[in-house]
Amino acid sequence: MSEIKIEASWKAVLAEEFEKPYFHNIAAYLKKELAAKKVIYPPGPLIFNAFNSTPFDAVEVVILGQDPYIKPGEAMGLSFSVPKGVKIPPSLQNIFKEIESDIGCPMTQRSHGDLTCWAEQGVFLLNAALTVVRGNSNSHASIGWHTFTDAVISKLSEEKEGLVFMLWGNFARKKASLIDPFKHLILEAPHPSPLARGGFFGCRHFSKANEFLLANSKKPIDWCCG
Repeated sequence: MSEIKIEASWKAVLAEEFEKPYFHNIAAYLKKELAAKKVIYPPGPLIFNAFNSTPFDAVEVVILGQDPYIKPGEAMGLSFSVPKGVKIPPSLQNIFKEIESDIGCPMTQRSHGDLTCWAEQGVFLLNAALTVVRGNSNSHASIGWHTFTDAVISKLSEEKEGLVFMLWGNFARKKASLIDPFKHLILEAPHPSPLARGGFFGCRHFSKANEFLLANSKKPIDWCCG
């Protein structure tokens, strides 16, 4: 599907996926939803924001979310991230608390939850489903997106070396089967949502990621940016 607007390196890596029937079905389904006047998040130009913000060749860390935020103005195509000016969601507040505890930078005083500066450093903020209907979590979970993003994870595992995969919560942890543990670091923890009752705290994934990157002669992530 040559009309897909996605960063060039990803377009090359995923060319075969874009031509498969399931991906054509995704596009057709979204067009049908829009024709029915349903509001879809994130807005069209941001559906592939994670890919456009972090080219394939630049990926060093993968943080996997489940699907986009469902409230107006929140979803921006980067997992866990919200635009500046939007209230920081509870899961992201807990991520910031863990970074502050783990690394020491005062993240809980941040005025916004825009994680673009992570993406620009090679943190691929991928949701398993790239779209959602307003107010309806997981409403596009079965339209083919999981097939697509599973292929994305597999491509990263197969074609790159020394990546860090952060898998939070039971849904994300199931994706470990797509990743070669001999080539990459897989970090698993409970979800940062308050519903997980604090199980995420103490995972130290952010310092562990940087230690692994340094050990593989890569630049650590500045988790305190922004």
